[in-house]
Amino acid sequence: MDELPGSLGTSASLALRFGQTIFSTASLLFMCLDIQFYSYTAFCYLVTVMGLVVPWGMTLVIADAYSVFVKCLPRQPRILLIIILGDLALSYLSLAAACSTASTTNLLLDSDESYCPGKLCTRYQLSAAMAFLSWFLSLGSALFNLWLLPSL
Repeated sequence: MDELPGSLGTSASLALRFGQTIFSTASLLFMCLDIQFYSYTAFCYLVTVMGLVVPWGMTLVIADAYSVFVKCLPRQPRILLIIILGDLALSYLSLAAACSTASTTNLLLDSDESYCPGKLCTRYQLSAAMAFLSWFLSLGSALFNLWLLPSL
């Protein structure tokens, strides 16, 4: 069986997972460094979703690193299906969180300066951008693994 770049156990998958973890952690930090994020449901939703994405990504980073460096991670269809379903679910949740955060931030920027000072809204925008990047890498990883699934 040929190695599909980006599928579980490859160095490209390790890079995708590492990027996903870095971006979701950055999104979480940009949002949580200010204490006022809990005032809006969209921001709380982003923090909750990124709080789920970070441990998921870290677990799969460890599995990919083990597979790349030791080269003995067996590929089983059931495990790969669980990873694909987890990736798809978390990627859709992170897309929804990023979109809701971006739209709420845009609404706050358009309404009045008193609701969202410039520096604070910039943080919220950066958090949404990092969530979009995390979503993109998570979806890419899910699609690469989905492509690998029928060959197992």
